[in-house]
Parts: sequence; C-alpha cells; structure tokens
Amino acid sequence: MSENDAVENLREVRDAIRRAASDYDRDPSDIVLVAVSKTFPAEAIEPVLATGQRVFGENYVQEAKAKWPELRRRYPDVELHMIGPLQSNKAREAVELFDVIHTLDRPSLAQALAKEIARQGKRPRLLVQVNTGEEPQKGGVIPAEADAFIEACRTTYGLEIEGLMCIPPAEDPPSPHFALLNAIAKRNGLSVLSMGMSADFDAAIQLGATHVRVGSAIFGTRSKPAA
Repeated sequence: MSENDAVENLREVRDAIRRAASDYDRDPSDIVLVAVSKTFPAEAIEPVLATGQRVFGENYVQEAKAKWPELRRRYPDVELHMIGPLQSNKAREAVELFDVIHTLDRPSLAQALAKEIARQGKRPRLLVQVNTGEEPQKGGVIPAEADAFIEACRTTYGLEIEGLMCIPPAEDPPSPHFALLNAIAKRNGLSVLSMGMSADFDAAIQLGATHVRVGSAIFGTRSKPAA
C-alpha cells in the first residue's frame, strides 16, 4: 500500500465516523479514532502522523519500544495506546511507553501496574478488558466477574479505572456485546468505552463507543504477524 492510500483511507474512516455520529445523534468530537499501527513500520506510520492523526494503538510492548520513541521525538503530542494482551512482567515497560492501557484483566497485572505506577510516578489511563463472549482463547474478565474486578482494582490496588474494552467474537453480531459492555460501564460509573474495529465501528458508535480501534481500514492488510 502506498503512503497516499493510507492517508486517503484515514480520511475515509474519519468521514465514516462523523457520519455514524451524526446518524446516532452523537458529537463526533466525543469519539476518538485509535489508528492501530501494530506490525506496520515507522515509515508506514509517518504519513498518517503527518495528516495530524495523533492517537495510535499497538499490541506488543517490544514492537512499540522499537519504533515509537523515535517517532515521538518528532511528534511529541502522540498518544500511544496498548491494546494487546499485556504480560505482568512487561508492566514496567508498558507504564513507561503507553499513555493508555486497554487490557487490564487479572489481579496479577493489576498488582504489577500498581507497583510500577507508584515506582515511576507515571499514571497511564487504565481500561478493564471484558471478555464479553467468554472465549477461552481471549483475554479479559468474564462479564459476571467484571464488577468485582473493577472494585478490586479500585480498592485493593488503588488504581483509577477509566473505562472498559471488548473484542466481540468474530462469528457473532457485535451489537449485543457492545450493549453489554455499555451496561457494565454504566453501573460502575465508567465513561470510556473502547469498542469497535474496522468492520464494526459503526455499530459500536451507535452503542456508545468513545474509542474505536481501526487498523486494516487505514493501513491495509497486515502481511505478517509481529514478532
């Protein structure tokens, strides 16, 4: 894919977000586009940065560590989001690198993040990942345990939880999963909903998404998984 393709795709995604917001009586400025740049090199990301896009999502700590420090020197107002599974032993680097972590989903990670936040004095915004489809291969707390886990994050670990994230099962209609996440957020007083990707962000916006995570619709198909 050429640089111009990514820039044109970004423009089309932004237009689609504005149309969806209008269709569902929402303010487009309330919806943050997270451009998912995982597996794409710095040279593929830079044209998108040059258009003014500043919020990006990465799945892997090591990949982000390899490419973003240099990009952030040139674009210091970038906001970097961790949207992939996070190992507890990567908590130190994650707190150093990321402004927002979407995938807090277990006590050991809550404990590790709390320790690093206290040690570094840096406080990334935190979202709890909910496994709305209860898929065994996916991260996230199951819905029945979400309230208790959010409470434990707040009281046991002293973490400020800002919102929730989910990835619906690929074979399911996404809307019931988005509605479930919204309901859990409301009863826990959470204002941020990270839900919706390239194929389903319209439905996510209808059901209250504040952050949509869009990769392939901007950058194209990924040719290989990240190491």
